[in-house]
Parts: sequence; C-alpha cells; structure tokens
Amino acid sequence: MKRFLSCALVLAALSIPAFAAKNSQSITLTDSVKVGSTQLAPGSYKVTWTGAAPNVQLTISARGVTPVTVPAKLVDAKNGHVAVQTNVVNGATILQAIHLDNASLLLTTTSASGE
Repeated sequence: MKRFLSCALVLAALSIPAFAAKNSQSITLTDSVKVGSTQLAPGSYKVTWTGAAPNVQLTISARGVTPVTVPAKLVDAKNGHVAVQTNVVNGATILQAIHLDNASLLLTTTSASGE
C-alpha cells in the first residue's frame, strides 16, 4: 500500500506542470495596446489564467515588463489560431479579447493592476 501511495504522489507531482501549461500560451502583439491603465508595447507576451471558468484572472507578462492582471471571461471556442481583438477608443487601442486555438479570453473590465 505504501508503494502505491508513493507512486500516486510521484504521478500527481509530475502532472502539475502539465495542468499549468494548459492555462498559458504565448501571443505576439504587433501594435501597442492598452490593458486597463497599462500600455503594452509590441512584442511577445505570455498569457496565463487562473480561476474557475467562466470567470478567470488573466495575467499578461514578458521579460522586463511588469505583469498586468485583469478579470476575464474564458469561453470555449474553436478558433484554430491565435489572435487579439482590439478597439480604438479616444485614440487609444484597447485590448478587448485574446482568441486562442481552443478558447477565447474576453476582458471584462478596463481596470488593470501592474502588480
């Protein structure tokens, strides 16, 4: 029985990174966009989300950039590609959604924290 529990613990520990990778993906911003009160420059970013669908916390981060965390709605969608959806408001390009291969993250507010 001890051997079984040890094997189960090892398998559980090895599966944690697999679950974490499922809730993250890389995106590329071709233009500057505003996320809440934070302006993100063009470049490669990692998006991760935590929480129970549909309401999740979306974090956008990159090396040398303070991560931005905003609330979002996670929606199952067969997009087949990665894309960002923006809207221009008062001359500023605002990030509205991130469409991933099998899901979309719809930003639910214009506020963000730079923490």
